[in-house]
Amino acid sequence: MNVTSISKFRKEAKTYFDQVIDDKDVLLITRNDGQTVVLMTLDQYNSQVETDYLNSSPSNRKHLELSMASLRAGKVEKHDLVES
Repeated sequence: MNVTSISKFRKEAKTYFDQVIDDKDVLLITRNDGQTVVLMTLDQYNSQVETDYLNSSPSNRKHLELSMASLRAGKVEKHDLVES
């Protein structure tokens, strides 16, 4: 995660945009009034929104956690993809 001031961002916006895209990282832009803005790619934003949505339901979050634990423990079954 990188941080810059609003004045530096204004001067070097293209460089910062390229950096966020190339590094798949976020940029924190601090304003003179102490507020901070986050710059990220649309893909990163959409991924975060989807993750938040999936975790918003306690029962769904528990199901996902159990599924990930099973995967880490090697308790998986391989299935062939069957097209209909």
